[in-house]
Amino acid sequence: MMLSAFPLEISAQEMPAQTPASKEQVEKLLSRWKEHFKGAETLRDRRTAFRDFMESLPEPTRIQIRHVDADGVDAELVWPARLHHPIGRRAILFIHGGGFYGGSIRTHHLIAGSLAKAASSDVLLMDYRLTPEYNYPAQVNDALTAYRWLLDSGYSNGNIVVIGDGAGGNLALEAVLRQMRSRQPLPAAVVALSPITDLSASGASVTENATNDPVLDKDALETLRKAYLGNNSATDPNISPLYADLSGFPPLLLQVGSGELLLDDTLRLADKAHKAGVDVTTQVWPGMPHQWQLFPSVLDDADKAGQEIAEFAIAHFADPPAQ
Repeated sequence: MMLSAFPLEISAQEMPAQTPASKEQVEKLLSRWKEHFKGAETLRDRRTAFRDFMESLPEPTRIQIRHVDADGVDAELVWPARLHHPIGRRAILFIHGGGFYGGSIRTHHLIAGSLAKAASSDVLLMDYRLTPEYNYPAQVNDALTAYRWLLDSGYSNGNIVVIGDGAGGNLALEAVLRQMRSRQPLPAAVVALSPITDLSASGASVTENATNDPVLDKDALETLRKAYLGNNSATDPNISPLYADLSGFPPLLLQVGSGELLLDDTLRLADKAHKAGVDVTTQVWPGMPHQWQLFPSVLDDADKAGQEIAEFAIAHFADPPAQ
C-alpha cells in the first residue's frame, strides 16, 4: 500500500516491520475496542464508549498525582514516584485526543504516567472544553492557558515539551502557533501523534485508508469535524495547522500508523514543516492503529513509541535529566 499520494520532499523515518507478536496484540486490543463502540452513534455515545474502554485498563503505577487548577483549566500534575516534589524542572504538557468531543484526564492516565517515568519529567495532563457543548476556539484557548500556567508556575519554556494525540495533536500545534504569533516564549519541542492537521479532510489517505483504519472511520471524522468547526472555515490556519505558516516552529516529532485515515494529515504537515525550515522527525509505524501510543504495557509498540517520545523530549530539554 502506498503511504501517501502526496509528493513528499522528505521521507519518513523507517520503522521496523511489525512483529507477529505485535500484530496479535493489536488484533486483541481492537476486538475489545469494537465491542465497546458497538452501537455508539452520536458524539456523546462515542465519548462514553471511549471513557469506558480506557477505564477498563489498569491504572499507571509508580507515579504521584496532584490535582491542579491551571488558571481555570482542570488538570493533574503527574510525576515519577521517585521524585518527591510538587514542582520539578522539566514538564510535558499533554493534550489528550478524542476527536475534540471525548477523552479526558482519566483516558490518558496510562500514557501520561509512562512518559513521566520515561522522560523523568512532570506531566501536566489537562482537560479542555469538549464539543458539542463547546466549539472552537474554546479548546485551543484552554490548551494555551495550560501552557502559560506552566510558565507562570516556574517552568522555563526551554524545559517544556508540548504533546498531543489526534485532536490533541491539533491543539498542541495550534496553541504553539498562537504563542508564536504573539511572540511569546515557545516550548523546547512539540510532539504530535496522528494529529488532525486538516479539518477539510482533503488528504488522499482519508479515502485510500477508509477501510483500513479500525479506530477512526470516515463517517466519524466527518461528524467530529463539523461539530468542531461550527461556521468556521476548515482551511483557516488557526484551526487547521496544515495551512499555517510554520516558519520558526520548534523541533517537531510526528508519529502515525501506516494505515490510518490521518496518515496524510501527518505526512503533508511534515513536508510543509520541512520546507519552512523546521527540525521535523516523522515516524510511520507499520500496522499501528490510531492512538496506539495510549496503551503502554498492553502493546509492545506503544512501549517503543513512548520511549521514542521520551528520548525526543529529553534531547530537547534545556536541562535534561541525568542519564
